[in-house]
Amino acid sequence: MNTVRLYLRSMGILLKSQLQYPLSFLLQTLAQLIMEGGEMLAVVLLVDRFDHLNQWSAGDLYFFFGLMSVTFYITECFGRGITGNFPSMVRTGQLDTLLIRPRGILTQVLCSAVDPRRITCIAVGTVSLILGSRMSRVDWTAANILLLAESIFCGFWLILGLFLIEAILCIHSVKSVEIANALTYGGRSACQYPVDAFPRSLRTLFTVIAPFALVMHVPASRILGKPIFGWPDWVAWISPVSGFVLFAVMVFLFAKAMRFYRSTGS
Repeated sequence: MNTVRLYLRSMGILLKSQLQYPLSFLLQTLAQLIMEGGEMLAVVLLVDRFDHLNQWSAGDLYFFFGLMSVTFYITECFGRGITGNFPSMVRTGQLDTLLIRPRGILTQVLCSAVDPRRITCIAVGTVSLILGSRMSRVDWTAANILLLAESIFCGFWLILGLFLIEAILCIHSVKSVEIANALTYGGRSACQYPVDAFPRSLRTLFTVIAPFALVMHVPASRILGKPIFGWPDWVAWISPVSGFVLFAVMVFLFAKAMRFYRSTGS
């Protein structure tokens, strides 16, 4: 509980510091809105040009896009310490100061940054989710609401685990390794659409290695009443757990990688 309290306190302090320059914060937040709005516009143009994508209707595509946007940007908002700060900490030697403090490295890194500008991206994703659910006439039973919450919750840990891949590689290479973005930001862009629309190689990548399909698409297809891959409904309740499993594996590998850390500071 002390760790959670420390994290929440750090988030409050960081948020207050960013709001010291309200105009700058507002302009950057609007920029994020324009960028994510452009992403949604691509879906709008796709829907306008084609009536459906395989078995998926226009509403279904909005639903998948919204689920990915909400989940990804919640993670990026609160996990910014890993994606934004950690590479520079390693490169400048600032990570050394964290090693002598009585808290875990990962906890301190997560407490080092927050990105509230992503709230507009989350808002765009929420609008897309609502629009998609209405167009697809989703029956919001208690089971479907719980399944959506489980998907977002486990998706948060999945994406945080994928962010840790870059951190692990950075420990060994000092610099940020851009290839890791193929699974994080590349996965976000690709998996805004149903995974069964892609070739087998990409379906395997996003089902086995970076299991966006298991964490998001399988539950989403169950909510939409169109089970993906022909799997039974009960699988949709179990498959999202793979996100938490991947995060646990990455935390273990991160701890192992820290044993090879060598200071780069002066």
